[in-house]
Amino acid sequence: MNNSHSPQAKTYWKENIRLVSFLLFLWFVVSFGMGILFVDVLDGFRFFGFKFGFWMAQQGSIFCFVIIIFIYVYKMNKLDQKYGVVEVQGRSAPDNKNFHNKGSKE
Repeated sequence: MNNSHSPQAKTYWKENIRLVSFLLFLWFVVSFGMGILFVDVLDGFRFFGFKFGFWMAQQGSIFCFVIIIFIYVYKMNKLDQKYGVVEVQGRSAPDNKNFHNKGSKE
């Protein structure tokens, strides 16, 4: 995917941005929503002996963040495979020059 203006590249980035937006929204709901906005409602439940709202604010949001990272890695690997984008190991170059189409002769 060397041409960043191709329809395939635009679709790839559209799906990428959709995934990132969804995961950021999920992170917001878990960290800000459950830890601040809905903490009084969630404190009515107990989790490992702690009020659930307090636990989510202190520990649960961290666990959810780590899970979100693993989801992102898994989904991006699937997206890269779908569009034939491969990372070239051992090279660093600006502007996504380290991504090549599988059929590319570089």
